[in-house]
Amino acid sequence: MIRKVPIVIIFLIFYNLNAFSQDHTIWGNWTSWGDQHDGTYLNPIIPADFSDIDCIRVGNDFYAISSTFQFSPGMVVLHSTDLVNWRICGYAVEDLAQISPELNWTSMNRYGRGIWAGTIRYNNGRFYVFFGTPDEGYFMTSASNPEGPWDPLHQLLDEPGWDDCSVLWDEDGSACFVGTNFADNYKTYLFNMSADGRKIDWSSAILVNSGAGREANKLIKVGDWYYLIFSEHYPEKGRYVMAKRSRNLTGPYIEEKQLAYPSREAMEPNQGGIIQAQNGNWYFLTHHGTGGWEGRVASLLPVTWIDEWPIIGKVDSNNIGTMIYKGNVPGSNSQGNQLFTSDYFDEETISLQWQWNYQPRIEMFSLNERPGWLRLKAFKPIKKNQLLLAGNTLSQRTFRSKRNEVVTKLDISGMTDGNKTGLCHFSKEYAAIGISQVDGLRRLAYWQNDSLILGDIISTKNIWFKSVWGLDGKSQFCYSLDGQNFKDFEKPYQMKWGYYRGDRIGIFCFNDNEDSGFVDVDFLEYKVY
Repeated sequence: MIRKVPIVIIFLIFYNLNAFSQDHTIWGNWTSWGDQHDGTYLNPIIPADFSDIDCIRVGNDFYAISSTFQFSPGMVVLHSTDLVNWRICGYAVEDLAQISPELNWTSMNRYGRGIWAGTIRYNNGRFYVFFGTPDEGYFMTSASNPEGPWDPLHQLLDEPGWDDCSVLWDEDGSACFVGTNFADNYKTYLFNMSADGRKIDWSSAILVNSGAGREANKLIKVGDWYYLIFSEHYPEKGRYVMAKRSRNLTGPYIEEKQLAYPSREAMEPNQGGIIQAQNGNWYFLTHHGTGGWEGRVASLLPVTWIDEWPIIGKVDSNNIGTMIYKGNVPGSNSQGNQLFTSDYFDEETISLQWQWNYQPRIEMFSLNERPGWLRLKAFKPIKKNQLLLAGNTLSQRTFRSKRNEVVTKLDISGMTDGNKTGLCHFSKEYAAIGISQVDGLRRLAYWQNDSLILGDIISTKNIWFKSVWGLDGKSQFCYSLDGQNFKDFEKPYQMKWGYYRGDRIGIFCFNDNEDSGFVDVDFLEYKVY
């Protein structure tokens, strides 16, 4: 087989310090972000939806996790050598049905729910991931390698209403677990936990925090102090990054300090991991708690220790921090930003940037029935003509950058009546360009939620679809019959935030009538400028 030459994500950085300060007075209008390739970086370091971050360092390597809600595989694991440039190295949860059948393609009933915030830790040569779901309780898994395989999920608590857990192993080998009962006025408890992380003693519960939407727990030990880092929310003011501390693991946690201002102009950096880099400096890897159409993006803020409190960002006269936009990259051993977004389906597995919308029906897609292509086999959705209730939607995050171009090539010759396929954007709402086949005729189609607009009859075997957008998140869908000449189809679609998620770009294939037909995907190229 002749292999296609992969084209990876392209980053074109326009670096202008004078423009930089102006661009960032309004959040989202940046023309440059991430590694500037001169020893500095600009926030956000990742202008895409990586929410509920936690981070650890093991030797010279950093590992982070990010919540994934109903997408499969779940709980993405990231790797970096410098805290700025990241790659996806795996997922902690391969089968969401381990959590609930509601997360399977047969139900698709967990939008805005599923895998919420978690924590990643390293102990005695193993990596551990703990997380909560709002409906099912707490789960954990572990692995000797962060790239997997990860152990089957183990349920720690079968009870709804809990979130944002954290874990700590002390020097003497003892372990504890922290979790917030958001269903009971955001009361946060500390529990004894077994050394293997598989059992929590719920009778040992100690109340360590409560009130004002206090969650986003991160429990760490630095020196002689135990710190409970958390987010506090006031509807009229925003989200504060706070901390409590004690010289004893079990408390009492009486001393309290505000670590950062709400910084609503920067969409509220508030939940993340405090970590020490190889150079001895400390940092806060955080998501921004208020999402735009791109979701909750990631930034890296310096941490300054004042009176043994970790102050986040630029420190003012009150010893409270605020958002900072520029910093020095921690170290020079960079792997480069490897959040690849193009896929030519030449490998035995789908590239790691992809996630299915809900746990997929595994027999309905294939990479080997036609080598070098992804075959998506159509089956009936839960509800007709509803993309959000149809299986076989393969998706990835969208970036908020100056210009984005996504192009995919489809072979539609395997379609049957009732088939719908194409390129889509979706969160709580959706829009798509594609092909709908009725009575043997394949017609160009545009969907926006419940509306359907049909275009010309398409008689070619292959068709190319494109989406183009910029900082405003307005996607212009286009199509081509030769891969060279593209025509706009319908008005631009304004991408949306919804279900706690930013917009996703995806390829879909379903059949309103029966389990029949398929589409072959040659590639999806994603260029970010």
